[in-house]
This record gives sequence, C-alpha cells and structure tokens, in this order.
Amino acid sequence: MANKNTSATVNPAAKNYAKIGIIAAIVVAVAAAGFFAVRAINHRGGASVEQSLAAVSADAANGAALRIAVIRMDAIQGEAAALKDLRKQKESYESKLRDELTRDQKALEKEKAEIEKSQDVLSRDALQRRVVDYQNRVTKLQRDLTERAQSIEVAFQNALNEVQAKHLDPLIEGIIAKKNLSLVIDGRFARVGNDAQNLDITDEVISALNKKVSNVKMATPKGF
Repeated sequence: MANKNTSATVNPAAKNYAKIGIIAAIVVAVAAAGFFAVRAINHRGGASVEQSLAAVSADAANGAALRIAVIRMDAIQGEAAALKDLRKQKESYESKLRDELTRDQKALEKEKAEIEKSQDVLSRDALQRRVVDYQNRVTKLQRDLTERAQSIEVAFQNALNEVQAKHLDPLIEGIIAKKNLSLVIDGRFARVGNDAQNLDITDEVISALNKKVSNVKMATPKGF
C-alpha cells in the first residue's frame, strides 16, 4: 500500500522573497568586497611596467637550434604491450561483473514473480515485509555493483599511473637526452606537415617501452 507523506505548507511567495533576500545580501557583500579590493590595489605602491620588465631577460629560444619531437600518447596507450595487457585485465573483471549482474538479475526477477503470485495468499503485513526485503536486496545489489565497478576503474588507473611513473616517463626523459631535444609535444594537439623528418618519435617510444616492460599486474579490485 502507498504511504501518505505529510509536509508543512509553505507560502511560495514567502519562499521566493526569502531566497531573493539572501541572494541580494550576497551580491551586496561581494560588490563591497570587490570595491575595497580595487581601492586597495589602486592605492598600493608598485613598480611600473618598465621597471617590472627589467627582471625579464632578452634571451629566447633560437629557431635554428630548436630540436622538437612529437609523441602521440593515444597511440602509445593503444599499442604498447603493457597497456594492452592492462586493458585485458580490466575487461576480464568487467566481464565477471556483468556475468554476476545477469545472474543476480535473474534471481531477483524470479523472486519478484513469486511475490506477485503470493499477493492473494500472504497476509498484508507478510506481503509488505517481503516487498521491503526485495527492495532492500535490489538497492544493495545496485550499490555493490556501483562500488565494484568503481574499484575496477581505480585499480586500472593506479596501474596506468605506475606504468607511466616507473617506465614511460624515464624512457621519454632518456630519449630527450639521447636526441638532445629541446621540446616534446603531445601529437594529439599538434599539426605536422608532410615534409617534417624524424619529428614523430611515437614508434620509438613504443618499441623502447615494450623492451622495458611487457606486462604489469593490476591490483585486484575491491569486491573480487
């Protein structure tokens, strides 16, 4: 049976007035704070633009001496052996979770059908208790599945961070030193002309990473 909820009646106009009053007070307070901040800035002594620029040197990167490379991080994530292995581990846990979900859903559907059949047999209180128990089980299942799905993602991201910190970053730093590079750009945000030679070093990074590490054990997610 549906439960009747009771609540106090509040005048909408009074609620709106109170809300507007609070917002107005906040706006006034912020405006006042901004006014005093501007006054403080205007009256505070400081160096002029020319004086401030005296601390900046005239040195800049020389285009002829710059050595630039591009790394496509999306390609590394998709092709490096260790990262492929990590994705397989993640997919394995996700597949197991889907299988458990399918099994639990079938069990709940069966119980729901039994509850519907017993409506004319059970007393009102007994039926209500069984419905509440069923709803609690559904809620618990949803919560458990959400937490376990999140734990898979956390374990996967932690493993990715480990690969980057322990393996990928040191390799990239070593390549920068070996090639005497001035700048390395993420290729996802770069536009490269056809005549650029030896600019994209993604394949070299992947090859070096595969030699250094081919698989990384993903920590067992919570709930598995």
